[in-house]
Amino acid sequence: MPRWCSRATENSTLRAETVITGLGTIGPCGHGREALAAALAVGKPVVTEVDRGAGMHRGGGARLAALVRERDLSRWVPPAAARRMSFPSKLAVAAARMALAEAGIGATGAGDPRVGVYLATTFGSGLSTERLLRQILLEGAEAAQPFHFSECVANAPAAQLAIAVGAHGPNVTLTQREAGPLLAVARGAQAVREGRVDLALAGAVEEVTPLLHALLDRFGALARKEGALAELPRPFDRRRDGFLAGEGATLIVLEREDAARSRGARALARVAWSGAAFDATATVSDWGDGHAPLAAALRAGLDEAPGGAAGVGAVVSGASGARRGDRLEARVVRAAWGEIPLPPVLVPKAVTGEYGGGIIAPGLLALEGARFGPTPGFAEPDPEVGITPHCGGAHPIPSRVLLTGLASGGGAAWLVLERAS
Repeated sequence: MPRWCSRATENSTLRAETVITGLGTIGPCGHGREALAAALAVGKPVVTEVDRGAGMHRGGGARLAALVRERDLSRWVPPAAARRMSFPSKLAVAAARMALAEAGIGATGAGDPRVGVYLATTFGSGLSTERLLRQILLEGAEAAQPFHFSECVANAPAAQLAIAVGAHGPNVTLTQREAGPLLAVARGAQAVREGRVDLALAGAVEEVTPLLHALLDRFGALARKEGALAELPRPFDRRRDGFLAGEGATLIVLEREDAARSRGARALARVAWSGAAFDATATVSDWGDGHAPLAAALRAGLDEAPGGAAGVGAVVSGASGARRGDRLEARVVRAAWGEIPLPPVLVPKAVTGEYGGGIIAPGLLALEGARFGPTPGFAEPDPEVGITPHCGGAHPIPSRVLLTGLASGGGAAWLVLERAS
């Protein structure tokens, strides 16, 4: 078993040797960290009505998603290059160049055999896949366009990113649902720490198409349209009934701390620890009930850092409004903390939606002291959950934050970030 992927009884560890020096993020809130920070401070989902014209949605079903509304990415992806990319690929390239610029490397200056790409996606490029299959079914195999074929595979965004910035090192795509973004960062950080790459671009990318939105709704995954709080995800609330589908991309630059300091780069955060586990009670498409072994794995990792769980100043939770997912998330966190009082629990997916780049950027912003508004829709604590998320207002700036990601299907991943001195 690879060291970066541990079971509940095994723990992988990253010492404080890897730092984050650049962040690029694009999502429903806009382009860049400032737009995301502003939306998180307001505490309100940024939603758009999904095109239902093709008739794929069920009657009375969900209508809203957290879609990327500012689709002009020409600042980072020239139109000539953009013509050869799907939308997820353009998102990944744009976010990566944004991150490289913040790291002081330059929008196209990563080219090196020792630069790796570690990217997570849950559904890949759905629109390219749909268009390819539609051509084959309606017009015959001879009509299939090579462009759609090359962009329909899950690793197309990672490949396009490597081409765009000249990253000739390892190129890894992970499809581990809600746990994917944190696993990608952990994989990249480990590669940097072990000297297999000098620099890693790690993160996540996702798009939401009308077909994907309709399917998620038909499977009962999305927040319902009925009621006064229609389609609000409401993480941890007793009335939660599904998540808000979201799209976007978040990429970070990872490098060794000594290398970053030697070139005068500012470290945004240090990767203090990462861990992963698997819940054997989960079904292939749902969360399980195995919170005890997951909590034991998490607690064992937290205990390796100074102060243990008590030294974590905030939990950036992966809760999304999923009934079983939020319940498992809460039970794992509460059991890992035990008798220790919980720090503020932040739930950014209530604003950004699920699958749209995860919680990497909000985790960094929390470490920098960004203000988080009240959790949208939370009003009634769930006795099965036992966690009340952050209700807005000021909270102490943490020196260490825990990011959590529990996936349907059993995957689990955690990441501890700390302020770099």
